[in-house]
Amino acid sequence: MSKIALGNESLVGSLTPSNKKSYKLTNRIQEGKIPLYSVVFNSIDARFFNCFVSAGGNGINLYNCLEDGGISSLHSYTDEDEESFYTVSWACGVEGNPFVAAGGVKGIIRVLNVNDKIIHKTLVGHGDSVNEIKTHHMKPQLVLSTSKDESVRLWNVETGICILIFAGTAGHRYEVVSVDFHPHDEHRFVSCGMDTTIKIWSMKEFWTYVEKSFTWKDDPSKFPTKFVQFPVFTTSVHTNYVDCNRWFGDFILSKSVENEILLWEPQLIDNSPGEGTSDVLLRYPIPNCNLWFIKFSCDLSLNYLSIGNQKGKIYVWDLKSCPPVLVTVLSHSLSKSVIRQTAMSTNGNTIIAASEDGTIWRWDAVTKVASESSQELMD
Repeated sequence: MSKIALGNESLVGSLTPSNKKSYKLTNRIQEGKIPLYSVVFNSIDARFFNCFVSAGGNGINLYNCLEDGGISSLHSYTDEDEESFYTVSWACGVEGNPFVAAGGVKGIIRVLNVNDKIIHKTLVGHGDSVNEIKTHHMKPQLVLSTSKDESVRLWNVETGICILIFAGTAGHRYEVVSVDFHPHDEHRFVSCGMDTTIKIWSMKEFWTYVEKSFTWKDDPSKFPTKFVQFPVFTTSVHTNYVDCNRWFGDFILSKSVENEILLWEPQLIDNSPGEGTSDVLLRYPIPNCNLWFIKFSCDLSLNYLSIGNQKGKIYVWDLKSCPPVLVTVLSHSLSKSVIRQTAMSTNGNTIIAASEDGTIWRWDAVTKVASESSQELMD
């Protein structure tokens, strides 16, 4: 377990908006009354940068963001089981086919072929709910899934193989809630959960199994899946559940149920797996955000971060400023329910928010061409 560095005081951002960038509401869609837990833009395939997918209840819905502020429906998938999807992520087949992987309370992962509108694979292995799925930036056939069963699993969505299971001796001791691949080190990822810990794992020693998963011709259940029981780093920079973590270069952004997001630096010690120090550098206050399973998002260049709260508001922070600068707070008279997750477009000019009341909200930077008539309808 790492130690929290002492003597370094973190900088706290001001809640006075700088308004250096403004957004306005351009559209909203009422999917129903079922809570929406996940929404994400496609950031792995430039052909589909304008597309996003939402998940909630037993439904997965794919949309296209139009230039005039509109939202067009591309495809809807309804699971036959009594599913409640908590997470969804874009992936890609080896031939370039766009996939969507979604999981939830049933503990199984559905991989949808977007072009053919069919289920490509069903990934079975988790013993309880799937809380988050994230896709490898450099190899988008690989996804990580976190679960209530205290494990993280690495899958090949092209072949349907479970390659690695991260759990056991030094693994998480409660639900694993969030995970993120390192943006530059293809072997490394970070996970966090309800045991208050954040762990960094390495797949380097087991990478031959990753490569083997692409050429495996036998039954996927016969693949020699390996257990990884020891992370390279463990820390507790929060004192409560940790429900969202993302890499920011070699730094980490993480959130608990403490009305703030932390930016901190993990300092690993060579030849001492699991050891090191954690230096909290910046704090981003988020009022009315002490409910768990509220997740933030960033644009592809990591210029901005957006997160919703329990009051239906969205806070947008500038990630390039020190001390932290609050860009703006987005609110609307009709947005009163919990915003469970936001999704930022690759350039940060569009923010999509998924609400617990089943509403999808679209906000666009005022510098973009947006639909004035849509704004009037919203008002």
